[in-house]
Amino acid sequence: MYHSPVQLPLQVIRKCEFESVPWKNGGGITHEAMRVPQAGDPFRWRVSVAQIDASGPFSNFSGYLRRMVLLRGTGVTLKFDAGESRELLKIGELVEFDGGRQIYCELLDGPCVDLNLMVAESIAVQASVARLDAGVAVAAGKDQSTLIFGIDDPLLLESDSGETVTLQPWDLAVLRGSGARLNRVASGNIPTVGSVFIATVNA
Repeated sequence: MYHSPVQLPLQVIRKCEFESVPWKNGGGITHEAMRVPQAGDPFRWRVSVAQIDASGPFSNFSGYLRRMVLLRGTGVTLKFDAGESRELLKIGELVEFDGGRQIYCELLDGPCVDLNLMVAESIAVQASVARLDAGVAVAAGKDQSTLIFGIDDPLLLESDSGETVTLQPWDLAVLRGSGARLNRVASGNIPTVGSVFIATVNA
């Protein structure tokens, strides 16, 4: 299990290495891929995969901005304290929100799984979901970590340092001070068109 990054240009944390921990409010389980620093609170940023088995409130994460991506299931509605709501209906859809807000998560038709990136408000971050129709170039500067999380298909990562790694869905790769190119992986004679969550954190 890897909680904290070591100073390597490329680090891969496989899905099977994630650590199961209870939600802060006891309402479910999250599978933590990486936390910086390694232990304790407050953390600077954290990547995890959460299983949502029943509708209910989210834990309070005041001081953090959250990015949430639907990974499995038919979708959720997030109902915010000010009366507005947001829906995640398709695999790979992304929503961003303040972790300190009161949020009720309503399952639309059965359990769901989502990816969560939580980053302290003081830290700059850019995050998006990309489709790999023609490959995607990614990079991390000297004081940056670029997070790569395949959503639905295997991905081929070729780093500038010469490493080639196949990422299975829900594996996490972390680049530091280097670049790489992501491509889809052929399945038999039919190439897949994978989607990938990419985030660059200035920390």
